[in-house]
Amino acid sequence: MDYSARGVMGAGRAIQMIFRSETVMIKITLPDGGHREFAEPVSGLDVALNISKSLAKKAVAVRVDGEVKDLSTIFEQDAKVAILTAEDPGALEILRHDCAHVLAEAVKELYPETQITIGPVIENGFFYDFARPTPFSLDDLETIEQRMREIVDRDEPITREVWERDKAVAFFRSIGEEYKAEIIASIPADQPVSLYRQGNWQDLCRGPHLPSTGKLGKAFKLTKLAGAYWRGDSNNEMLQRIYGTCWASDKELKAYLLMLEEAEKRDHRRLGRELDLFHFQEEGPGAVFWHPKGWELFRSLIDYMRERQRQGGYHEVNTPELLDASLWVASGHAEKFSEEMFSSHTPDERHFCLKPMNCPGHVQIFRQGIKSYRDLPYRMSEFGKVHRYEPSGALHGLMRLRAFTQDDAHIFCSEDQITEECVTVTNLILEIYRDFGFDQVRVKFSDRPEKRVGSDDVWDKSEAALKIAIEAAGLDYVMNPGEGAFYGPKLEFVLRDAIGRDWQCGTLQVDLNLPGRLGASFVGEDGQKHPPVMLHRAMFGSLERFTGILIEHHAGRFPLWLAPVQVVVATITSDADAYASEVAAALFSQGIRVETDLRNEKINYKVREHSVRKVPVQLVVGKREAEERTVSVRRLGMAHQRVTSLDETIAELIREINTRAALVSDAGSAAAAQ
Repeated sequence: MDYSARGVMGAGRAIQMIFRSETVMIKITLPDGGHREFAEPVSGLDVALNISKSLAKKAVAVRVDGEVKDLSTIFEQDAKVAILTAEDPGALEILRHDCAHVLAEAVKELYPETQITIGPVIENGFFYDFARPTPFSLDDLETIEQRMREIVDRDEPITREVWERDKAVAFFRSIGEEYKAEIIASIPADQPVSLYRQGNWQDLCRGPHLPSTGKLGKAFKLTKLAGAYWRGDSNNEMLQRIYGTCWASDKELKAYLLMLEEAEKRDHRRLGRELDLFHFQEEGPGAVFWHPKGWELFRSLIDYMRERQRQGGYHEVNTPELLDASLWVASGHAEKFSEEMFSSHTPDERHFCLKPMNCPGHVQIFRQGIKSYRDLPYRMSEFGKVHRYEPSGALHGLMRLRAFTQDDAHIFCSEDQITEECVTVTNLILEIYRDFGFDQVRVKFSDRPEKRVGSDDVWDKSEAALKIAIEAAGLDYVMNPGEGAFYGPKLEFVLRDAIGRDWQCGTLQVDLNLPGRLGASFVGEDGQKHPPVMLHRAMFGSLERFTGILIEHHAGRFPLWLAPVQVVVATITSDADAYASEVAAALFSQGIRVETDLRNEKINYKVREHSVRKVPVQLVVGKREAEERTVSVRRLGMAHQRVTSLDETIAELIREINTRAALVSDAGSAAAAQ
């Protein structure tokens, strides 16, 4: 035997290896609580094979301790692992990410002179920006899509490579990809660069990705072309953006494309023109020109909300749109929000800003006079016009504006009143959404963002208070990390419309920062001054945006109580003109929004025209109706009509319209009782 030091050490290592192989195993815990043990490092694919060959065949990625990674990921120690297939919701983002890469590969094969830039996943799909002197056409999209299908058929392996930064920069410059080289050059020199290769093409990417292009399937569609500035800066060159969508199955893809068709029919911009509600023009970018019917609809929303808030104990106020910049410095908006604020310097050398929010103005009102704990909670509301700079490319009808109206409210309260007030607000928000036809509402909890004011201790207290409140309200919620306001955490209320789209509208925020920054206080039971808690609350959010959502949700066919024109009285012959005017006057006296149509046109033409305008009720009158004091009632979307007395018709319409008012009254009484 070898008793030398080297021999003893070698024997010791051999014994350790034997001991390790017998006693140390890598334990992989599966979602059902079961586990697999391995004597040596294994990949995600190995784990899938160990479970079943059929699972390994369908596997596309793994979730490791909650994080989605490549299927090729190696496990060298214990881990909690879930094998993802294309049908798993957690895999959808990977499918879309890979589809963007396959798009870029197809473009490079078909148009080699094109440079690639970035291609992220977005809601319901993806896009990729390209630099190319010749514009893409819609015909090009069909050609590119066909090449993408060919790349899927090739089933090219997708592999990850780690490069040194400078080597990666040099490589991309050598193949003429200056944009990609610029992106990589911005990465710190000491950080490795992750590239993914598929076939003869490769791209900068953190991943994860599918094992091969064949796993992508063919449930994808390129949807549209658009322009986009390099890095979102209008001073840079314009790129060409190709949008697409990708799903796990053809069934899901077809359902989404049908939804897009329906969304196009419901587009509020088109309906706004057809129904003569509003328009936009270059002289007022990001601002609405309301027409009479549109303004009637807008005012109906305000009237509705005004009554709900009055019954909820809110004091309506109005604050200036133009305020000295020093107020925005003190509030923290100037530091955190300056890029979105409009400002101006006056001849007397003062600096003013158009308000992007109503909050600081409300604090100024609260500060007037001495407030006691007995005055709390103090609820203050405003339909305040605010202005925020949005890039021209981001403007989108009523959905994204530079000038809009918020149904803002702020509740000043003590810390021990936070829970009760938050519960009341959340209940009110959900009741209001139901009144407008939104029964599916999700709640997101957005905690502290990276850019914020206030100490971590204050944020800890704010987030804890809001969580207690939402749990007391009995609401389910999902976390939305890092998306809180810069002054406090918030709840976001997300509505699902008639065709399955989600819209974030209302918010509720707990703020322990702003009142103190602006010198607000109340006298407590101890006789000392204390800063109040400030609850920021919006229900519609932007009234203009909510109007757009309503138009699309109802496809322009508003319920009777909300319609800008509720009733049209149309004549069959001129003999009934006087009676038609009498009917309209009777309706008008009851507060019903009514118009008359006395034109010398055939009644079928009139009925068809007002149906296109989506008027809920048409009352048709002729000589016989005038003699019998009746009306022929036609409801939008119904083929039949019925004849009833004028008095009975008016009573019926009033009952239907007032049903909504009755709901308001009942809800208000319940809120007051709380």
